[in-house]
Amino acid sequence: MKPTDFFLSNPACQPGDTFFFERQLQEQGYPVVAGLDEVGRGPLAGPVVAACVILPQDSICSHFKDSKSIKSSRRREQLSVSLTTIGAIVGIGSADPREIEEINILQAALLAMKRALEDCTRNNEGRAPHHLLVDGSFQIPSPIPQLALVKGESKSASIAAASIAAKVVRDRLMADAHRLYPQYGFLSHRGYPTKAHRQAINRYGPCPLHRRTFRGVREYLGAGGTPFPRKQGSLWEGE
Repeated sequence: MKPTDFFLSNPACQPGDTFFFERQLQEQGYPVVAGLDEVGRGPLAGPVVAACVILPQDSICSHFKDSKSIKSSRRREQLSVSLTTIGAIVGIGSADPREIEEINILQAALLAMKRALEDCTRNNEGRAPHHLLVDGSFQIPSPIPQLALVKGESKSASIAAASIAAKVVRDRLMADAHRLYPQYGFLSHRGYPTKAHRQAINRYGPCPLHRRTFRGVREYLGAGGTPFPRKQGSLWEGE
């Protein structure tokens, strides 16, 4: 039986057990299972960042949860550091704003996860995982067997750990972006389309880190993707 067939025939066998999928795959002959997730599909600026994580089989993984449910950045940092402490193998990949514009955000997210897998393999002495658990509805471009899990961060500790690692890295990158372009306030909103961010785009126009094909950015660009010399009116005025 294929792993996918097994899980489809056992839809309710994982109540609160966030290592169920990993354990079942290991019992079916896939000893090294990696979880993949990405962050940053929704922002108007910055890269999409992905992580690939292989958790040790004997690790206590109940504290690895969806990064979006962990409100404290300090706690996310602590959990990211703990991945190294417990001997997890972590890989990071990303796709920059120009790649997002060229291939669309979905394909860029899958590309970032593919790059994270490649980085994880390098960090594991060149040994690729035997099976992948991928957050979402789509598999990544790789010949390695994989299972896509919608809301995978709540179902798989490996995916949850990947979401935390990716979030921590992306937050650091957006902190760097804030130092380069402080007028946009990237440190507070990380590039997401908050009211303050949209007002900053309206006032200053897009910067090189903005995704020029995204609504909320493209309205401020002229021919050839260059910013208008003056602010283009008030797209969100009155909000």
